[in-house]
Amino acid sequence: MKIVFLIHNAYGIGGTIRSTVNLSAALAAGHEVEVVSVHRVADEPQLSYGPRVRLTSLIDMREDSPTYEGEHELTKQPNTMFPDKGVDFGRLHYTALHDQRIADFLTGTDADVVIATRPILNGYLARYGQPHQVRIGQEHLSLDAHSDQLRTDQNTALRDLDAFVTVSEADAQQYRTALPDVTTTILAIPNGVPRPAVEPATLDSRVIVSAGRLVAVKRYDRLIKAFAAVATDYPDWTLRVYGRGPERAKLRRLIDNLGLYDRIFLMGAVSPIETEWAKGALAAVSSDMESFGMTIVEAMHCGVPVIATDCPHGPAEIISHGADGLLVPLISEGSATDGGVSAYAQALRTLLSDDALRRKLGEGALTKAATFAPEVIARRYEELCTSLAPGRAGTPRAGRAAAPAAAAGRTPAAADQGADHASDRKAARPGLLRRMRAALRGDEAPAPAAEQAPTAAAQAAAGAAEAPRPTAHARSTAAGDITVTLAHVPAGPLDFVARLRRDPERREVRVPVPESGTPEVLLGHRDHVLAEGRWDCYVAPRGTQKRTRLTAALTEQARLIGEPPARAADALAPWIPYTTTDGFLALRTWHRAAHAEVTQVAVTQEAATLTARVLAPANVSLTDATVRAAAREGDAYDFTVPVTPHPDGHFTFVLPYREALQRRTTEHDLWDLTVHTPTTPPIPLGRITGDVVDRKKTDYAPPALREHPTRGTTRIKPFFTVSNNVALSARDEGEEE
Repeated sequence: MKIVFLIHNAYGIGGTIRSTVNLSAALAAGHEVEVVSVHRVADEPQLSYGPRVRLTSLIDMREDSPTYEGEHELTKQPNTMFPDKGVDFGRLHYTALHDQRIADFLTGTDADVVIATRPILNGYLARYGQPHQVRIGQEHLSLDAHSDQLRTDQNTALRDLDAFVTVSEADAQQYRTALPDVTTTILAIPNGVPRPAVEPATLDSRVIVSAGRLVAVKRYDRLIKAFAAVATDYPDWTLRVYGRGPERAKLRRLIDNLGLYDRIFLMGAVSPIETEWAKGALAAVSSDMESFGMTIVEAMHCGVPVIATDCPHGPAEIISHGADGLLVPLISEGSATDGGVSAYAQALRTLLSDDALRRKLGEGALTKAATFAPEVIARRYEELCTSLAPGRAGTPRAGRAAAPAAAAGRTPAAADQGADHASDRKAARPGLLRRMRAALRGDEAPAPAAEQAPTAAAQAAAGAAEAPRPTAHARSTAAGDITVTLAHVPAGPLDFVARLRRDPERREVRVPVPESGTPEVLLGHRDHVLAEGRWDCYVAPRGTQKRTRLTAALTEQARLIGEPPARAADALAPWIPYTTTDGFLALRTWHRAAHAEVTQVAVTQEAATLTARVLAPANVSLTDATVRAAAREGDAYDFTVPVTPHPDGHFTFVLPYREALQRRTTEHDLWDLTVHTPTTPPIPLGRITGDVVDRKKTDYAPPALREHPTRGTTRIKPFFTVSNNVALSARDEGEEE
């Protein structure tokens, strides 16, 4: 059968998009599947829909595209559908053009099943969906998450759908209670979440991971306050929060006010997120509401136990308390006045203090996650479609309005012809019910020639699909080496090639790709020395310069956490594989005969105090050592501060802000920091160990505001540079960060 998903924007990374990617790919194993994005906002989607899923769009919103339609005359007229503030805003707001394009598509498609994924799209499907189609609306939030008006509008629309699917049984029951006289099938089918190709977490990283959109309902403030309550007792644990959203600035202020800026890190958005879950020893969900909880299952797939608030509706339908995670009551005895912070802090204490319990719950999490595999969820959708298939050729259900031709931008005659054509297609399509049942048994017979999915060659010729680009799955080893597994590479003898970016010497390394078996190479410190910098990765026919850049499938760095940096001869040589912003595989490398790793940063309004440890050269005496702050404007503005050694090998130094203020000369003054001893060359200070490529984006210290006699208010703070070295910044208050 042919299944179509109608989605607002298929080119992002949100939960609805990820769910559609997973379900469409699973259904495509036995059916013809198309994902129709109302808007096209990019040349390529951020998530891969797979080679079997056809991705199309209705309205081109790429501003640099020759077919850009943001200025179409119909965009100046309002749409006739009910408003949906979750998506109906900004440059992708719905207009008369949307009425026309969506109506034309729904009345003209030959799909057997149409699945809409947003309230406003459920409304369009109810209005324009055809009687021969199985029409399914999805609820990716919950009844309670909508405004009164949207709730009323969608509830009215779903009466004219065949089925309405929520992602939790609790929410399905709320809909049934609210709509007792509706004949539409209302049921719960959770989101499908695939098991990732990453290594399961080792659970010894001392890292808590949380991920999602930074919005109020996710209550990251609860998590941050709960971590603050236990942080002193567990000084080797850190918290990473992944995502972006409107609450970021508020969370930044909270972290800074709690003094936890060097323990809690706002990591930004990362996709795919599975590589980051695998870095965690514990996952945290602190929401007031979760319609499902896809992040919970994603973490479980990586073997990471989850602490989640027992909020409506999803967590309790995923987590079995004490078996594969912990559920925390939103309001419990002793925590009613603090918004559940103390109860969440107690749950953190339970797992932070018990390695054996974490491992037990991690094993349970892996087992539970398997029940949410996309192929399992796809089978439930197939069963739903089979149950709804009889009578598809009948007349419209009572209350269903015919598609208004004028609203669709078509003449009445054209609308009639479209209806006749749909009827002809239905009459010509044999045995839909038989084919669905066969698919459920796993022995679906081939579709008639006219219905078979186009071959890859035909799709490529039609521009619907292109030959997949060579891809690479890179994984760091505990020793700091990197394995690279290749896919979709050309035939013949090949080399893996890494080239140093912007290198006048054009240095590169080549590793032969095995000609039989798995096309995997090992980039090892034993065989290669990589200069400090960024290396782009390619595959090339052996002996040629015809390189093809490698698209990154996954880049795993979890094994680097907590491990000492790799060494090459007498130098530190950490390597971190990563995915570039445009999706390619690259390596960030350092090669240092001398380095001091910063382990702690603490700031006040008067000074910054940094703690570090010299990793190379070995056995350096820090007696009479100093840290020099070297001004980028010239050595006349340099200053030095003394080092205080500690018995454990660490040392501390203090950067008095008055020293920098006295030397201010420009809008933005910068000082690079190095350690100086009587017996060694200058030793750079920074953070080059671990798994983080760009510390400048994640490791943050709040600024102090100090008055300067001529430049006015100055923002002054330590920060990490693009090389992950630490420096001191003093800028005019009006200057951008």
